Amino acid sequence: MKIFAKIRFYWGAFIISFIVAVFMIPLITVFRSHKGMIMHRLNRVILFLMGGKIEQVGKADPEADLIILNHQGIVDIIGMEALQTGHLRWIAKKELFDTPWFGHLLKNGDMISIDRENKKGLIKLIKDVKESLEIKKRKVAIFPEGTRAKHQKILPFKSGTKFIAEKMGLKVQPVVITGSKKLLNEHNKTSHNSTVRYHYLPTVDVNSADENWFEDIRDKMQKEISHEFTHYHRCR
Repeated sequence: MKIFAKIRFYWGAFIISFIVAVFMIPLITVFRSHKGMIMHRLNRVILFLMGGKIEQVGKADPEADLIILNHQGIVDIIGMEALQTGHLRWIAKKELFDTPWFGHLLKNGDMISIDRENKKGLIKLIKDVKESLEIKKRKVAIFPEGTRAKHQKILPFKSGTKFIAEKMGLKVQPVVITGSKKLLNEHNKTSHNSTVRYHYLPTVDVNSADENWFEDIRDKMQKEISHEFTHYHRCR
């Protein structure tokens, strides 16, 4: 069974790379006005071919500006995109924009890059988020942990997310993801059938929230992750 899980991992990695390189990038480059729909549908195809399903709990708030999610791997993005009817604009570290295939996907998908080594990175990020919300009319999504977690515990949130939300007075909706690592575990390179669950928690209006709103969101997300693991044996 372990060998089969390893084979499935490489099959999943191939499916992702193949569809992104052969279909997604060319199509969103040519049909730019339809790139949101193209990405949503092709990500559903990826999940199907990998043996995965998606489930949404709670409702996406149409008034939310910023979506924050816990992070395990690339399936987090694939599943979230597959659920969408609108067009998210993801914030990703600058280095990812220079990678083969996925770098082209981020650039052609008009995503937001952040340079963590540049002190002016936050200023640029604020401008990009403002442009996304006011001009492009696209919600922004970010993984505040800043990197992929290996275990059940949520990593400390990066302060930049809080700074942007407070500086711009955003409405923030947290989303808890469970089951994605089972579908494609990038740490031990295994894959199994899995339903990836996206649990939308209540939106926080930063303008009216107390000063501990950011820490409270992290605590609520951790509580939901622990509940899923304890009662349903679902890993994050």
